This record gives sequence, structure tokens and C-alpha cells, in this order.
Amino acid sequence: MNPFSDRLYRSAQELWAKSHEHPFLTELRDGTLDPERFIYYLKQDYVYLIDYAKVFAMGSLKARDLETMAKFAELLHSTLNVEMELHRQYAARFGISRDELEQTLASPTTVAYTKYLLDTAAQGSLPEVAAVLLPCMWSYREIGTACMKVPGALDHPLYREWILMYGSEEFGALTDWCIALMDRLAEGLPERELAQLEERFMVASKLEYMFWDMAYRLEAWPV
Repeated sequence: MNPFSDRLYRSAQELWAKSHEHPFLTELRDGTLDPERFIYYLKQDYVYLIDYAKVFAMGSLKARDLETMAKFAELLHSTLNVEMELHRQYAARFGISRDELEQTLASPTTVAYTKYLLDTAAQGSLPEVAAVLLPCMWSYREIGTACMKVPGALDHPLYREWILMYGSEEFGALTDWCIALMDRLAEGLPERELAQLEERFMVASKLEYMFWDMAYRLEAWPV
């Protein structure tokens, strides 16, 4: 019997393919992305990651064994001290301080995405938490590894480190653990619950696509 993650991947494949072809990512790959759009993305992603890290903390709280608790704690640490540090280093290149990053006003799309994550973490089961967390890590790993295969993508001085981060073996290993956790938690569940997990996964995947689109459009709140 195929693991549940195969079903999730098939469900999201068409949407993820559209993400790969979004102008934000195609221009990032070929080095033509306007730095203003990338800076906007960094600031929005920074405040997003603050709440994303909280969901890992909730995963650790809901876990029923020490190994899972410890791995969620590792993911929390990696988000706060590795992934967000890359954002801080990028921001410093443009004279943006850590305080300015943290005080970024979340856009409407960022608010919608983080609220969905936090609501699921607070009210949902551990399998639901895994399902809603997974699209971000999995799709970023897909994007990072795809970017590394594009000739010249790693030559761009601004976007090289971003691609290396998400295409790295370390990030891939954390992603693989989350996929394996999803499969383990889904094993033996009735179809009704599996369908609910798939819905959680797909909503988060759609919000991922909207995040790229938001960054490219430099989305702002209406006056």
C-alpha cells in the first residue's frame, strides 16, 4: 500500500507546478527578480516564520513520544536560528535591521496563512498539525533542488544563498522526516480523517502559492 504522502503529492502536484512557473520564482532562478520584490518577500517571510515556528512548538506539545518532541524542537531551532538568520543576513545587505524585520506589518495573505496554521495548531490533532506544516517545507525543498539544477542559478550574488539553503541536504533531511511523520500518523486512519488531512494540506499549499503571488505584486493593505 502506498504511503499517504504519495496521495498528498499527487493532489498538490499541479498546484506546485504552477508555483514553479510563477514569475517570482522563474525570475529568481534566472537572476532577474527585482530586489524590491525579494526584500518584500524576505520581510513578509520573516514575520511568517515567527508564527510557523510556534506551530513546531505546538507539534512538540502534542507529540506523544520523546523522539517526536525532540525532532519538533530541532525544527523549531532550525527555523529560528538558521532559516531566519539567513533572512537577517540578507536584510542587513539592504540596511534593514532585525528590529525593522520584526516590526514588519503582515500583509493580508500573510495574516490569512499564519492564522490558518495557528488555528490548526491550537484546535487540531497532531496529524492535522503535520499536514498543515508539510507544504511549506516540502514545496520549498522541491523549489530549492529544482533551482540548483538550473544552469547559472547559483551564479547570482543575491539569490545564491537562498537557493543553497532550500536545496541543501540538511533542509532535505528535515523535510523527509516531516514526510515520514505524516505517513506514520496517517497509518490506519479512516478515510474520513485522511480526507480531512488532505484538505488541510491542500489549503496550506494554496496559501503557499498565494504567498509567492503576494510577494510579486508587493501586496498592501487598502488605505
